[in-house]
Parts: sequence; structure tokens; C-alpha cells
Amino acid sequence: MKLILYLLWSSLLVCSCQKERKTIKPGNIWTDNNGIHINAHGGGILFYEGKYYWYGEHKIEGKAGNKAMVGVHCYSSKNLVDWKDEGVALEVIKEGTGHDIEKGCILERPKVIYNPKTQKFVMWFHLELKEQGYRAARSGIAVSDKATGPFAFVKSLRPNAGQWPRNVKDIHKQPVGDDVQEHYCGGKGCLPSHPDTLNLLGRDFDKGQMARDQNLFVDDDGKAYHIYSSEENSTLHISQLADDFLSESGNYARFFAGRYMEAPAIFKKDEKYFLIASDCTGWAPNEARLAWAPSIFGPWEELGNPCRGEEAELTFRSQSTFVLPVQGKKNAFIFLGDRWTSENAIDGRYIWLPFQFDENGIPYLEWMDEWSLDYFD
Repeated sequence: MKLILYLLWSSLLVCSCQKERKTIKPGNIWTDNNGIHINAHGGGILFYEGKYYWYGEHKIEGKAGNKAMVGVHCYSSKNLVDWKDEGVALEVIKEGTGHDIEKGCILERPKVIYNPKTQKFVMWFHLELKEQGYRAARSGIAVSDKATGPFAFVKSLRPNAGQWPRNVKDIHKQPVGDDVQEHYCGGKGCLPSHPDTLNLLGRDFDKGQMARDQNLFVDDDGKAYHIYSSEENSTLHISQLADDFLSESGNYARFFAGRYMEAPAIFKKDEKYFLIASDCTGWAPNEARLAWAPSIFGPWEELGNPCRGEEAELTFRSQSTFVLPVQGKKNAFIFLGDRWTSENAIDGRYIWLPFQFDENGIPYLEWMDEWSLDYFD
């Protein structure tokens, strides 16, 4: 009888373990299959052939980790909880070469999309050339035949050189004043007047527009878009990519002039486009911003802060980096944010929360200490 009871208890224990729900704990240390804290900051996720691939900045300890000393790390998962270390997908180039992605450059917010026409995985990232601070404001592009890499660097560029946006104003085509500087500090409050008055768009027309914090978005029709902070971070640009996803198409528009939008991420629900972004306050967290539009090219309307509850004014001490649609679940979207630790970059934490929707279909976020994908069922 004791043996029978023991076997029954054992079977129940096994069943209980098998049914144990795997959870996401925002702000905790998240370990990979090797028990090491996941090193993929400012990242984005690609779903391909049944797996999620997470790409992000590989950080090292200390302030030095705020520059690219290793490259872009990749992890894979089937359930968004258990992550396998797939290694460095894009390596920086050794020092002394003068390469665009030489060790010590600034390489931020890598995002990867798959091009079914070329069968290539395409990575875009914000690139600042070594020892130039944030003056270069370029976009880097790399490609791979495999989701896990290795990715080969293709080029860096300033987007849309020689192209006017769809919503260009007459003022932008006027001569640029002699008092307009080639570089400003790149932060909120640095410009002496409104960006349209300065005509930063016209200033950068020939060499291409500035591109800092950035993201990628692939629409239902397969067209891909590059979203980036431009014009000394004062204005957001949304730009359609060429068919091979390796360059801009020249079809772009500018939005939120003078609003200093950083960390942009776009998702689509019920034929509506939603944008979440942050203010421009460096490493310090701030109040998130939400906007919506009936088309990728607008008109965009701001809806205020999507966060609710304690520390909502700080986006729960994080900054947006991506919005992930969960495969196989209807209207399931996850906010991906980073809790930056600039004094010790490697210790940055990840804030993932499920988007909720109010009675009008407007998305919002509430803090959860722990949650699982069952939330969307």
C-alpha cells in the first residue's frame, strides 16, 4: 500500500512539474541556458520558423560597456522564457583598422528582419563612429544567411540623401542660414529654436539625414520601414526600405517635429498603427509617449502616457526598445523595455510587460511583478 501511495504521489508531482507555468519577471536577472544573465540590451526580436531570436547590444562591465566592445549577441527561444545562447551574431572589428564598426564605436538598438525575396536576414542599427561621440548619427546594415549569424557588415549611411520627405515644407527648400551649425549637442534643449526654423532637414539634404535611436517594422504587405530619431533628435522620421531591405527607398516622412522622440517602436492592431517612444533624457528614465495613426505615414496623433500606476511617470524605470507580437495568440503584444545601468552597463535589466487595451482599443501598460503568456489566453 505504501508503495502504491508513493507511486501515486510521484506521478502527481511529475504532473505538477510538467504543468508548472513558466513566468516572466520584469527587472530580475534573466539567465540563459548556461546560467548567465542575458546580454542583449536595446534589442529586438525576430520570429522565424517556430523560434524567437533576440538580438541586442553585448555589454561589458563598467562604463566602457556603453561602447561596442564585442558586438551584437543573439539568443533563441521557443517560449520567450527559456533562452539559448547563440553567440555573437555580429562582431565588431579589431582596433586600429578604422572600420565603421571598429571596437570602441557606439552600436545601439540592433534590429533584424527577414527578407523572403532575397532569403537574407537583415540587421539595422544606430552607429556612431569611434571617437566622434554622437556626431556621425549613421545607420549600420549587416546581412546573414542564418538567423543566428554570423552577420557580415555591408555599409553605413545617412538615410535618404538627396531626398525630400513626403511632407516637406517650403521652408525646408530655402537656403540654409549661415548661422546654422553642423552639429549641436543632440539632446533636448540644445537647439536655439524650432527645427523647422533652423531647417536642419535642408542642412542634411545632400549628405543624408541624421539617424540615432531606431527600429524596424514590417507591415502586413511585406513592406519594411525604418523609424529613427533625426534632426538632432528633435524629429522622428519613418522611412520605407528598398525591396532588398538594404537601403532606404526615398519614400519617407517626418513627424513630431520638436518633440524629441527617442526609442521608437511601432506595432499594428485592428488596422491601426501604434507608436510608443520616450522623451530625450539620456540614460535617465522618463514618461513614455503613445501615438496612433490610420496609416504608417500618418496622420499621427499623440495619446499621452500609456503607463498606469506607481512609477508610471518613469515608464517603470525603463525605456522602450521593441513591441513583440506573440505568435499564435490574438491581439497579444509585449512591451520590451530596458532598465539602463550606465555605471555598469552589463547589469542592465529587461522590463517586459503585456499590453492591455481599454474599451476604446487604446493600449496601456500596468506593472506586474510576474506574469506568463497564459495572460493572453
